[in-house]
Parts: sequence; structure tokens; C-alpha cells
Amino acid sequence: MTPQLQQSIKLLQLGALELQAYVAAELERNPLLEPEESADHGEPAPQQFDEGTALAADHALERVESAGPEAAELDVSAEAMWQADGEPGESGRWEGGGGSPFDEEGDQIEQTASNGASLRDHLYSQLRVAFTDPVDLLIGSRLIDLTDDAGYLPPMLGPVAVQLGCNEERLERTLAVMRSFEPTGVFARSLKECLALQLEERNRLDPAMAALLEHLDLLAARDLGRLKALCGVSAEDLTDMIAELKRLEPKPGRAFGAEPAPPVIPDVFVKPAVGGGWQVELNPGTLPRIMVNTAYFSMLIKGPRTPAEKNFLNEQLQSGNWLVRSLAQRAKTVLSVARELVTQQSGFFASGIGAMRPLTLRDIATAISVHESTVSRVVANKHLACPRGLYDLRYFFNAALPSSAGGEAYASEAVRHRIKAMIDAEPPSRILSDDHIAAILSRSGVAIARRTVAKYRESLRIPSSVERRRLKRPSHASADTIA
Repeated sequence: MTPQLQQSIKLLQLGALELQAYVAAELERNPLLEPEESADHGEPAPQQFDEGTALAADHALERVESAGPEAAELDVSAEAMWQADGEPGESGRWEGGGGSPFDEEGDQIEQTASNGASLRDHLYSQLRVAFTDPVDLLIGSRLIDLTDDAGYLPPMLGPVAVQLGCNEERLERTLAVMRSFEPTGVFARSLKECLALQLEERNRLDPAMAALLEHLDLLAARDLGRLKALCGVSAEDLTDMIAELKRLEPKPGRAFGAEPAPPVIPDVFVKPAVGGGWQVELNPGTLPRIMVNTAYFSMLIKGPRTPAEKNFLNEQLQSGNWLVRSLAQRAKTVLSVARELVTQQSGFFASGIGAMRPLTLRDIATAISVHESTVSRVVANKHLACPRGLYDLRYFFNAALPSSAGGEAYASEAVRHRIKAMIDAEPPSRILSDDHIAAILSRSGVAIARRTVAKYRESLRIPSSVERRRLKRPSHASADTIA
């Protein structure tokens, strides 16, 4: 396989940020390449993308698709992208650090973070030590799931108690224990709570500091005069208190994954079309605009050059031309796949997850007349932004569940959504078993086995019917459930 074909294959499967980095490296390496916007308008125009270039790019794609086993070595790992059944694999400035660098707890947290453990992994490991009661474990698991990357919980937990079928008092008792977990300040519902937990651990939550926490808005506004009066302290003491606050960690979870995840940039935008349907377009910010400066090449090649230098310049010209063509073909192929995907899943964009239909890579490949491996490369590391949110392109590919009535098959993701909705709505007096859920779905036309229901339920991290029955048991039923 030629280096040019390898480059075309690689470009297809790069995400937006990776593509930008790749093109930046090529601009640095190849003296004949330059960003389109930097072209000197007084010079002869560098090479532009035209129909001949498009035709050459199309021929290049055909060679990529027929490259056989060599191309397969460069393809996206199927195991990494898809499960065995064809389904996608499984969301004012504050200054100051997180305490002394010699703090023992801080060292442990940093070591855990450097080992690659996520915040949730770290919290789950402590949950299993702190509790043995299955009710506490289930409540704790739900609270950890609700914790954001900074370590905060949603402000209102009443709906969570209702969803779990337990009383708020029991949930708050479990939460009180979990607030002793590391890092200190995790599971707070506000900045004030987070800072208070850290001050309390240091035995520094005195009345003056509590008053300061109650009036963080005045601190943000730098209204020090009112703060002095409210806290009942001198100007010097207030300065020391503010300095102490700044030494606390307002986002205790950020020690985990110390390098922040790169932002997700959509490659494709989907929006309602004026006349109905959907308009699909590429994100122009993800499309590198580069060109080959043929005028610069002509000037260099005409000078007194050695054969090796002329050979180098010709290689750079050929490499630059191929990169321009490959980028144009990549954009064309990504747009073609995205348009067909939106056409196939138009029900989702109009009505939501319940209207998703089964879809495979082969369905898209057949519809747009490309090889299945090309679609696999295109959907790798790409994202789509639509009125319903931001989605990985792989999300839209679903295994098919047959209809019990012999009609159109159901998308596995839509069925998973129905299972979650049924369990969320079940009353404590009538917990649905996997067999019962399978029977209900079968009566509605979905041919599904109990083991498939169990697999989907577990993928949603929903407890079994036995565990849910214990969790949702009325609080007065037994002492061991309440304790």
C-alpha cells in the first residue's frame, strides 16, 4: 500500500481535533503547503480544488476500498467500536489550590488520579468499604452516578428519593456518611457546602467563617465593609479568612484526570430545514483550508538546484497535492455518510429515542455505494450536533430486535429506553421482573427474551427486581430496612 493510500485511510478516521493537529504538522513539514487565508493576494493563485481534483480523490477512495488486507491493518478496531451484537459500546473566577502540596490526603488523591482512576472509580472503592447494607449500597451507587466531574451533586435530591422509592431521611443519612469520602468536599450541592465540608474537617468552621460562607456573593462583589460587620471580625482577620478560603478546593473532583478531557467538537450540524426535513452540513471550523503554493514551487525549482533538491521539491509538491485531494474527499465522504444516517434515523430527530430504527454500517454503505469499512472509518471519532443534543455518530447504529407480529424490527436502543421508562414508573407494590418486562414488550410487538431484557437492564445500571423490591420497600416495613 502506498503512503498516499495510508494517509487517505488515516484522514477518514481522524476526529476534528486530531485532524487539526495532523494538518498543522503537515504545514510545518511541507514548505509548499500554506493555510488558505494566509495566501498573498499579490502572488499567482495557489492550486485550488476543482473537478479534476475531485475525480482524482474519488479514484483514490476506490483504491482505498480495494486495498484489501493491508487497509484492514489501518482500520478502526471493530472490537473497540462495537459489541458482539453490533451495538455501540458504553455527558466569577475562583483562585487558589487544594491545600498544602505536602498534605497526605492530597498526595493519595494525586497518586490515584495519576494511576488513571476516575473520580467515580475512587468513590465506588470507598462505598464498598463504608457500607454493607444493600440499601445503602444502592443509594450510594445512585448518588455517585449523579456526581459531576467537579464532585458536585444536583441541588435537589427529593426526586432521587422518589425515584428510588426510599424516604429522604434515609437518603440524607447515607449521604452524610459519604461526605466523609476523599476528596474532602465531594457530594456537596453548592460551593458553600463544598467549602464548609473542607473547613469542618480542618476544625475551622467557626461562626465567623460560617457567616462568610453565607455571604459569598458579597465576597465576589468585594464588599469587604459589609462582610466585616456580618462576620464580626477586623479587617485583618477578614483578610486571613479570605486567604484561607482561597486555599480550599472549589472543585474537589478535578484532581482526577488532571489533564482535562479535550472538548467535543461536532463534525456535523443537523437542523430543521425550511421546507421540512433536515438540513445536514459539515462544521466549517473542522475543515482545514490549505493549498499548495505552485508559484513558490516554480520559483524554487527554476533556481540552481541539485538533483536531490529537485527530487525533494517534486515529492513535496506531490505530497501536498495528495493531502489537498484527500481532505476534500474526506469532507465529501463524511457529509455523504451523515446525510444518509440522518435520513435513516429521521424518526429519532423528529420524535426522540423511541423512534430509532435498527441500523448497521452495511445499511449506510449500501445506500451510498461505498465499502462498509469506509463507513466504519467515517463514524470513528466523529460527533453530530442537533436540536436534541450532541451525539457520537456510533450512537445511531443499533442491533435489530424482531417484531413478534412479523412487522418492522425494533432498534435495540429504543427498546432499552422503553425498559428504563417501565422500571422508572413501577410502583413499590408492583416491581417488574425481567420475565414480566419481556412479556409486556412481547405483547406490544417486540420479540425479546428474558436474558436480553436482563442484559439491557444491566447496561443501564438498573438493579434486579429483588434489589429494587428491597430498596423500594415502605420505610416502616422493617427495622433492618430502615437502619
